[in-house]
Amino acid sequence: MKRTISAMVGKGSVTHNSRAFTAENVDSERTHLNIDYCNDSIKKVYHELFDEALKQYNDKQKRKDRKISDYYEKIRTGNQEKLFHEVIFQIGNKDDMSAIGEYAELARNILDEYYQGFQERNPYLRVFSAHLHMDEATPHIHIEFVNHELVYS
Repeated sequence: MKRTISAMVGKGSVTHNSRAFTAENVDSERTHLNIDYCNDSIKKVYHELFDEALKQYNDKQKRKDRKISDYYEKIRTGNQEKLFHEVIFQIGNKDDMSAIGEYAELARNILDEYYQGFQERNPYLRVFSAHLHMDEATPHIHIEFVNHELVYS
């Protein structure tokens, strides 16, 4: 059995991925089959990851106007950096790995196994939201993360 594996960069919609709202392409009768791995507050994650480095940065500043009071707000309201990133992984397509077809469980298991090792394989990406969707045409997983490599480099 040959299947494709698709990986794409998403725009990131935490409310859609966590099903805080339901889009037209979602079969809400299958939403209970989804897996919600995590859905942490991104603001809290930013404070966990960056507050210590921010304090060190601010302590070195001689001018008050160069100090940053809240790194999360600086990135959220700025235009130079993204607040977070999203990747989406899918096995096959709606024709050969449909979420309601005979291989749906296989796709779910493969995506689940992939997610289980994601954080370990990517130690500088802090996952704060991850959801496996079985309520759309094809099983797929959304992984949203903050890159914190520069803090530890």
